[in-house]
Amino acid sequence: MADLTINFAGIKAPNPFWLASGPPSNTAGQVLRAFEKGWGGAVWKTIGASVTNVYSRYAGLDYHGRQLAGMSNIELISDRSVAENLRDIELVKKHYPERPVIVSLMTQSREDWQQLVKDAEIAGADGLELNFSCPHGMSARGMGSAVGQEPGLVELLTSWIMEVAKVPVLVKLTPNITDITEPARAAKKGGADALAMINTIQSIAGVDIDRFVPHPVVGSRSTTGGFSGLAVKPVALNMIKNCAQDPELGLPISGIGGIGTWRDAVEFILLGAGSLQICTAVMHHGFGIIDNLISGVENYMAEKGFGRISEFTGKALHNTTSWGNLNLNNRVVAHINSVKCNACHVCYTACNDGAYQAITLPEKSADKKPVIIAEKCTGCNLCSLVCPSNGITMINISREEQELTWNQLTANQIR
Repeated sequence: MADLTINFAGIKAPNPFWLASGPPSNTAGQVLRAFEKGWGGAVWKTIGASVTNVYSRYAGLDYHGRQLAGMSNIELISDRSVAENLRDIELVKKHYPERPVIVSLMTQSREDWQQLVKDAEIAGADGLELNFSCPHGMSARGMGSAVGQEPGLVELLTSWIMEVAKVPVLVKLTPNITDITEPARAAKKGGADALAMINTIQSIAGVDIDRFVPHPVVGSRSTTGGFSGLAVKPVALNMIKNCAQDPELGLPISGIGGIGTWRDAVEFILLGAGSLQICTAVMHHGFGIIDNLISGVENYMAEKGFGRISEFTGKALHNTTSWGNLNLNNRVVAHINSVKCNACHVCYTACNDGAYQAITLPEKSADKKPVIIAEKCTGCNLCSLVCPSNGITMINISREEQELTWNQLTANQIR
């Protein structure tokens, strides 16, 4: 049996799937329901500075019929009092003492930060997450990403917390920065036990073209929001990789950003994430997604022969290098599976208008199925990416095999 238990920077959990700080972890009722479903932990919605939230708060990005490929939000931190949140945390820990609750914090002064730390620990916090990353609203007040974009402030504020913290401390990093390893190193210098990344990306999800106002509309105006969901996954994976490979860091990483399936989860782990935080997918599909997340990862581990999560954490990092270290002798050629091909010609249009004109439509072919012009094919992958029937694969060839393989492929596909 695959063992999904983790020990993340001293925080033990029955599985690596945690609710990320956000609307799904805003109340005891929600977190209790999540734990009942099987979630391994929760990062409480950020508490601290007093705020008033707006109506409305979310805007969605749909793509090719896929609802909520991404979501932009302008919601601030918890608008409930610190005392009310702390009571809820105590209640959750009373019912689920073995499930970790990491409390996300945000405030300004040293005194306020340290008091929040003490209060959260008294309430039963198993860890603390420092929100140096919210890209809207709070950043305008000198908090959130206004801190995370300044390594000096990251180090200073982290050191304040570490003076009094008795539980592990995670620093949540902003992606709205050129090099995320700079604040990550600053967090380590300040004494942080781990990193969490990424928070949302500054965004405007769309514009109401009749009222001339970006979404979401608040009265007659809007503002820049924070983008999350499936669409941010590539950015998150890259930034996690950057920090996991940095020789000056060596801190555990809690991965966030676009995780919605077990495959997404595995990819984050392979690039160095030791725990996983999920918010937008839960907002879209509910707490019940945990069943497929757990079973999918368990099946993957059984198939690959992994006994524990730690056995494949970061396993893809050694295959991730700089462009200059890539093998320039490697050659691939596209191959169309004539059985799967439905002659839609999407690949033909994409290649001829957007790539290397390496696909043709034979005039004498009765079924009008496209054919790869192998000697022109650069192996760019575009045709395989746009093919709706998954009927195109890339075949590896060597320089020596190149000419022969091209001729054979072309002849076989024409037949």
